[in-house]
Amino acid sequence: METLKFKTNIKCGGCIATVTPALDNLEGIEKWEVDATNPDKILTVQSGNGLTAGEVITALKAKGYHAEKI
Repeated sequence: METLKFKTNIKCGGCIATVTPALDNLEGIEKWEVDATNPDKILTVQSGNGLTAGEVITALKAKGYHAEKI
């Protein structure tokens, strides 16, 4: 299992609800969470094999959110 972390602009529960379908439907994601209390709004993704940071970033961008791998 691999852990990917991203700095995002996902700020609140409504934002999390918006990105949930995109992240839940990504092949390879086993678990994900956003720390909305952190100033950098850190998204942590636990993934199986083959998931790339670019795929996560693209999925969030399609929903109108920015992510930067850290």
